Amino acid sequence: MQRQNSQSKNFDSLPDPARRKGSVVLRRAQAKTEQSDAYLLDTRENQDFTHSDPWRVLRIQSEFVEGFGALAGLGPAISVFGSARTPRGSERYIQAEKIGELIAAAGVAVITGGGPGAMEAANKGAVAAGGISVGLGIELPFETGLNEWVDLGINFRYFFARKTMFVKYSQGFIVLPGGYGTLDELFEALTLVQTEKVTGFPIVLVGTSYWGPLLEWLRNTVAEEGAISVSDIDLIHITDDIEEAVDIVVNSARPNGFIAAE
Repeated sequence: MQRQNSQSKNFDSLPDPARRKGSVVLRRAQAKTEQSDAYLLDTRENQDFTHSDPWRVLRIQSEFVEGFGALAGLGPAISVFGSARTPRGSERYIQAEKIGELIAAAGVAVITGGGPGAMEAANKGAVAAGGISVGLGIELPFETGLNEWVDLGINFRYFFARKTMFVKYSQGFIVLPGGYGTLDELFEALTLVQTEKVTGFPIVLVGTSYWGPLLEWLRNTVAEEGAISVSDIDLIHITDDIEEAVDIVVNSARPNGFIAAE
């Protein structure tokens, strides 16, 4: 998948018009792809069947097919996690925006959860640098859908289908301060690396004052109890330097076939 060319735009004046391709939302250069010729229509003649487990299996399958189809040609990508509650213009928002910009400048796609806050900021930074901005959204009662800076977006019903896309198409993770959702994504990635279910990839926490107490608890309580090995904590990098964070994920991913832009 080709990177977008940087353009001299006032990015605060966006979004450009968007269109949908099934559950996929496309904006800017991504919106130029061809539309599907036909759609499978569900007549829903049997309402009971549409609420049964067999029907759910088909819906789950469709989410995997849609996700794999949309992201198969993405190329190298880094996921950025962080709080949906991060205020615009805050220090954390500016950090996330710069992280997205630095990743995109290295020739790498930026993947977020597609929501507001830190996710929005990282997507915005990717667009500003002319990179590919991806959002993997989730159907929630208290969120309004994908943010306006997502160029390639997919909305999921099921968390586990969404998580699979993060892991399959990312070469590394940068994690900004966040709440339950961010912690869930962090520990999901750590568990998969620890158990060797996936090829090892770098996991970087940004914000020593925020994440430091968590690492101390892991080291002094969880590892001391014997619930994890001390070496498991080494799977996590922690820093306040966003350039260092991006360098870690870029450089660590190179042995796995990742080639950064010059």
